[in-house]
Amino acid sequence: MKMIPNKLASLLPALGVWAGAWISTTAHAVNDLPGGPAVRQMNLGPAVTKIAEEQQWLHWFMLIVCTVIFIAVFGVMFYSIWKHRKSKGYKAANFHESVVVEVIWTIVPFVIVILMALPATKVVVALKDTTNADLTVKVTGMQWKWGYDYIKGEGEGIGFVSTLDSSQRAMSNNGGPKAGEVVDDYLLKVDNPLVVPVNKKVRVITTADDVIHSFGVPAFGIKQDAIPGFVRDTWFRAEKVGTYYGQCVELCGKEHAYMPIQVKVVSAEDYSKWVDGEKKKMAAKADDPSKVWTLDDILKRGEKVYASNCAACHQANGKGGGPIKPLDGSPKVLDADKTVQIHVLLNGQNGGAMPSWKQLSDTDIAAVISYTKNNWSNKTGQLVQPSEVLAQRGK
Repeated sequence: MKMIPNKLASLLPALGVWAGAWISTTAHAVNDLPGGPAVRQMNLGPAVTKIAEEQQWLHWFMLIVCTVIFIAVFGVMFYSIWKHRKSKGYKAANFHESVVVEVIWTIVPFVIVILMALPATKVVVALKDTTNADLTVKVTGMQWKWGYDYIKGEGEGIGFVSTLDSSQRAMSNNGGPKAGEVVDDYLLKVDNPLVVPVNKKVRVITTADDVIHSFGVPAFGIKQDAIPGFVRDTWFRAEKVGTYYGQCVELCGKEHAYMPIQVKVVSAEDYSKWVDGEKKKMAAKADDPSKVWTLDDILKRGEKVYASNCAACHQANGKGGGPIKPLDGSPKVLDADKTVQIHVLLNGQNGGAMPSWKQLSDTDIAAVISYTKNNWSNKTGQLVQPSEVLAQRGK
């Protein structure tokens, strides 16, 4: 009897761990996210394209076929074992080289494979038919963000970078949502979502700047690798207005979990309005790299660029954290040779831990460098002009 209390005592730590995990899970409870993951989701999410619907049908078709085969094979096997058991006096038959049996177990699986392959092949062929697209978007994977360039169709010429929303990154740096706080789109919200019109065929061309990424949106039924030096493509036609989420689904480094995809599907009218607004923004941001800036003006520009692109990792106070190196007091920031920091932003460093930001304009790079050189305790008085950044591109 003395052993019983001892066993109970040994179970208490395990129960404590289980209870702690349960409490932690309930503390960060979330609701279903339309267009994204659902609570206790056991099946594929709702499909909003024909391809995704076909994939779901194939999923269930294959599952049913495999289940029927499993039940039939093991049913016959266990029935034979039970019915012809030794205790009932049966003796094992001794036979081999049955031509009939061999023909049957060759033909039947062949027929099953053909029946499964026909509908699957039809969907795969349809998935790769990217012809006659209404809109073509080039998607570039970068550590750890996505670049979107509209290269054909309405919106041609629009381009931007999409990164994890800075408030969500700050939330993650602090250990996640606070107890009792419900954030349904945690680590899925971005600053600049991809915007496409409803009921239009959108061709997606994928590539990458650094390592292999993969562009996947479950609701659209698409998943296409983005490989440096190669171009791949896929397509979708969303049939329902809404916001849909995906993620990079190829392990691409330490920030892999912070590379979400957010796609807004809007009406044709709203899409045209969005295109007009983006083109106006681009026109306003079109800077002459030969323009000479004053320190005060470029610092104001640099503060905005830093908040949008750098603060998520290096923090607003420039102190960094964990493997992220601080900018406040950094020797490379304080270096009198401006090209040192320019090359860091253009080419990255530390094997991609600091990614390249060459997709930013010369003015934005010059502004953010000037900002870091003159903020916090970094009072260098140095000013980087856009022409200096332009001169270093490609070196």
